Amino acid sequence: MKQFLMTVAGVFVGLVLFLVGVPFLLIVMAAGAARPAPVPAHTVLQLDLRGGLSDQDSQNPFAAFGGGGGQSVMSIIETLRRAETDDKVKAVLVRLPEGGMAPASADELRLAFKHFRTVGKKPIFAHSQGLYPSGLVTSTYMLGAAASEFWMQPDSSLQATGASSEEMFFKRFFDKYDVKADYEQRYEYKNAVNPYLYSDYTPAHRESTLSWMGSVYTTALTTAAQDRKVDPAALIRTIEAGPYSAEEAKAKGLIDRVGQVKEAQDAMLSRAGKGAKLVDFDDYVSRAKRTPPKAGPTIAVVSAEGAIMTGSGEGGSPFGGDSTIYSDQVAKALYDAIDDKDVKAIVFRVSSPGGSDTASEQILAAVKAAKKANKPIVVSMGTYAASGGYWISSGASAIVAEPTTLTGSIGVFGGKFALGDALARFGVDTRQVHVGGDYSGAFGTSQEFTPDQRAKFAAWMDRIYVGFVGRVAEGRKLPVERVREIAKGRVWTGVQAKQLGLVDELGGFYEAVDKAKSLAGIKGEVKLKKIGASKSPFEALEKALGVSETSMRTLAASAWLLGDPRSQSILDEMAKARLRSTPSGASVLAETPVH
Repeated sequence: MKQFLMTVAGVFVGLVLFLVGVPFLLIVMAAGAARPAPVPAHTVLQLDLRGGLSDQDSQNPFAAFGGGGGQSVMSIIETLRRAETDDKVKAVLVRLPEGGMAPASADELRLAFKHFRTVGKKPIFAHSQGLYPSGLVTSTYMLGAAASEFWMQPDSSLQATGASSEEMFFKRFFDKYDVKADYEQRYEYKNAVNPYLYSDYTPAHRESTLSWMGSVYTTALTTAAQDRKVDPAALIRTIEAGPYSAEEAKAKGLIDRVGQVKEAQDAMLSRAGKGAKLVDFDDYVSRAKRTPPKAGPTIAVVSAEGAIMTGSGEGGSPFGGDSTIYSDQVAKALYDAIDDKDVKAIVFRVSSPGGSDTASEQILAAVKAAKKANKPIVVSMGTYAASGGYWISSGASAIVAEPTTLTGSIGVFGGKFALGDALARFGVDTRQVHVGGDYSGAFGTSQEFTPDQRAKFAAWMDRIYVGFVGRVAEGRKLPVERVREIAKGRVWTGVQAKQLGLVDELGGFYEAVDKAKSLAGIKGEVKLKKIGASKSPFEALEKALGVSETSMRTLAASAWLLGDPRSQSILDEMAKARLRSTPSGASVLAETPVH
């Protein structure tokens, strides 16, 4: 009887979810699938970067509902490639953030801006409401300097006088409350847990941080000077003598115009021609007519962003927006690209601070399999490709990184917090029992590692580190001794990594495509095919609710038969969209061929 009641309750909950949730989701999908208004004959695109950027599009079709939606660097550069050959698009107006942005993202967008201006022969205006000391703001300034005209709002401030980083150290706090951070590091530059172990920067921690920050800072301002056609040393002196008001910045040649955003918009519309209209960047993506790609060799694009974990990513919330690299997903996408007879090469876009060594090894095995199958695989590094992010990249045929990509960090750390004494202060006693060997209780939180546990744990860390160094030496064709010198957990920028042999070329995604073409012996145009694309909304609901995709469609069709006019119109639109869709699991990345 109990089981029967539970079954009935489950059916009831399922019906509620269907009757309330499915119509809502279908309406949303129909709204997105409805035929948008055409792009005006004279269009100025408005790209707003103030809301933050991910490196890649979310793999979750419902991410926007969970707060994980938004623009990505990859979607912006792809859209700019389309827009530069669209006769209806006359110009682009960019709204810059007031603080810093990820340096490598700024690098990638700068390349896209330069290509749009050079190949499309169309202007880009950048408008800022002020640049303030939040994050690496010099990278934001560099992006503004790449525009045809750099505007600032009257009476705003340009405060890109340098770069700073602040760390909070907890050692004295932990000592006060008897919390013991028991960690192993390989080696002195692997400083992620230093705030728990020390009360100040260690010499190695300080050296590494100042090194990569200095590289990012110098690269950004040197690049900005090149784009503004001024002496780099002179620009740096002027920047560091700030801050300045917008009017002072214009007088010193740091920007071009002072005006409200409405004035910049009007100036762009005037230049675009009679009847010109502003169109939001996201709207253009849905409104622009997509032309089928021409025939040609295919290069697969596999994307990976976030922390690296084992598993397939199934079972989580369908509305979550967090980016995670699941080893099963990424490895499968790489193997699918290997098995695809049309694919001649692979571009593997990586933006990851690291994660599980086990998961990283699974993905690296797939990377090596691509090379063994005579399919060149080129890694395009995004914001960062460090630690596990470098592990999965190390075996590629070639690595292309932005000048300010953070990479390397060839090292490992691990450990635990021992909280027994701290909790005892509050009358909480932690006691452990175990069977088997002493190491079975090594990760209990009541006390620090015993000498025997520490020795075994340290040996485990050593094995991971030695293996990491060996994989880098093999993949990069470097002597093991050389890799040991440049490893030790140290983070490098793309510029530094290229000098050390950890990276082959500096550039962005499309430079990686060119490298893949070269390695595969491809001349002329290519098609880019994204493999491992996001699931359809129905597939996502199937995983989340345990209902088959066929059942979802059947239930939706039932609603149509029952005469629900909303469902009828929705299903009609879905049927049309299905006829236009590309095969499941793959999508065309570029409507215009890539040269």
